Amino acid sequence: MAIYTKRGDRGETSLYDKESRQNIRVSKDSLRIRAIGAIDETNSFLGVCVSVSDDKKLNNLLTKTQENLFRIGAILAGAKLKFSKSKTKKLEKEIDKLEGTLPVLKNFILPGGTPLSANLHVVRVLVRRAERELVALNEVEGVNPEILTFLNRLSDYLFMLARKVNFEAGVKESIWKR
Repeated sequence: MAIYTKRGDRGETSLYDKESRQNIRVSKDSLRIRAIGAIDETNSFLGVCVSVSDDKKLNNLLTKTQENLFRIGAILAGAKLKFSKSKTKKLEKEIDKLEGTLPVLKNFILPGGTPLSANLHVVRVLVRRAERELVALNEVEGVNPEILTFLNRLSDYLFMLARKVNFEAGVKESIWKR
């Protein structure tokens, strides 16, 4: 079976429409496809983070995050799946744990440090872009508010993970000086 179908050659793709219960053609530049694409970019770059990490526990957490992002993408594409508030609560618990183990921030820090930490910072900003795309979609079509909350918290979580990775590697954070 060929990977290509040629159906998207003119700038359209298929999505499942819940109301009509059928596939519909939409522009690849539609708000929904832009949001799905931003989620996909984020998920793919999380894969980069897993590939450069030797920390099995961290990789497990990142893989679970990838699964959550895949679920979000599927929901945005029309799948009848749920997205629970409990996923955000788990992130919040992880953030709270990390906050208790890291030095208190008194300044902005520059993204960077170890390769893994720098990549986590890249994923963090990709999450923020995905969040902006979903906010734009939400203004027109409506998005499950739990997904928006999850993405907002996910960027905080990735920021804390990046700090943790540097801290454990003994890499000092670079303070932004005005």
